[in-house]
Amino acid sequence: MEKIELAAFNDPKSPIAEAYRTVRTNLQFAGIDKTLKVIEITSTVPDEGKSTVIASLGIVMAQAGKKVLIIDCDFRNPTQHKIFKVRNKGVSDCIATGGKFEDFRQGTGQEGLDLFASGPVAPNPSELLTSEKMKTLLNELKESYDYILIDTPPVLPVTDAAAMSAQVDGVVLVVASGQNKPEEVQLAKRRLEQAKAPLLGCVLNKAKISGSSSYGYYYGGDGGK
Repeated sequence: MEKIELAAFNDPKSPIAEAYRTVRTNLQFAGIDKTLKVIEITSTVPDEGKSTVIASLGIVMAQAGKKVLIIDCDFRNPTQHKIFKVRNKGVSDCIATGGKFEDFRQGTGQEGLDLFASGPVAPNPSELLTSEKMKTLLNELKESYDYILIDTPPVLPVTDAAAMSAQVDGVVLVVASGQNKPEEVQLAKRRLEQAKAPLLGCVLNKAKISGSSSYGYYYGGDGGK
């Protein structure tokens, strides 16, 4: 397997990797007084780097000794299998065939971190995410992992992220620095709140530091206000 092209994996002492450890720590504090095992990570619009944020966060959680599963529920534009360079077999296959999760689970190259890729693009993503089969599968997976990170499509173009939020313990919104209009981010936040999503905060991604570097940083409290 080729090396993962992520700083958290290849350069754990870098500022970028340290930023993801900050996100990890803040999430751990957010879970002190409530269950915080299943975390959905989404964005306002496409191309904000949410999938890279999820992959990197999964790596630093696993490096801290946690058993972590990444589930790619972005059936419209699946990315996690590309990041970890594995086959795109997973959720949609499992639900459609009634197969066992173990038959579709894949390694990532990072000890303690598994991947449940999206599988073939589904024709009805929102219905799949809210199906009883999906709910049953997710409840079963909770028993086997310390954290489950769910990659969903952006909030504004489609309803998938809002629909999925009813099944998770917390939602994190990734926002790319300088890429969105403030009103777009506010609208995304309102849509999640209207769906009664347990919004934890946001990760500011692609912020410039030391010249051309970029990284994510977690902002929590008050539902990410």
